[in-house]
Amino acid sequence: MKEKNLKRLWSWIWAAVLAVFIAVIIRFYLFVPILVDGISMMPTLHNDDRVIINRFGHVDRFDVIVFRENDGKEYIKRVIGLPGDTVEYKADQLYINGEKYDEPYLDNYKEKLKNGYLTDDYSSKDQLDGGKIPKNTYFVLGDNRRASKDSRIIGPIPLSKVLGTTPICYWPIENAKLID
Repeated sequence: MKEKNLKRLWSWIWAAVLAVFIAVIIRFYLFVPILVDGISMMPTLHNDDRVIINRFGHVDRFDVIVFRENDGKEYIKRVIGLPGDTVEYKADQLYINGEKYDEPYLDNYKEKLKNGYLTDDYSSKDQLDGGKIPKNTYFVLGDNRRASKDSRIIGPIPLSKVLGTTPICYWPIENAKLID
């Protein structure tokens, strides 16, 4: 009887160790939680929201990503331009490679503006050699365009600095959502 109980105890211990090991792998290598610090992604994300980073997702236009800048700080921004693109804003309207794009995630913010535009006029032609987003980089902007340190200031973000996409905001519960 004691031997059977001892075997059962060891099987529970091994199951617990395996579960902790798997949880650690998932937590640190697959889906990493991050705390939003600041207001640059409002209204999509707010200060102190918590999001999950998916390290294995493919980065597409308009995805929200997390990247680490040279100062070691992590930033959360939206991908606007992909390698080879030209990016331009005229009268609060986005143009990529000369084609007009809507940004529905900014509609409510734009409606609340009392004066001016959410996004100042900008052209990648004025900032980048040849005007195109370089190979293996992304042009990113915060959704709160008036209060965002983004590619308009720091330039395109190298793919090597991207930690992953942020498809989910999970905390606080009233802000929980899939990020679009």
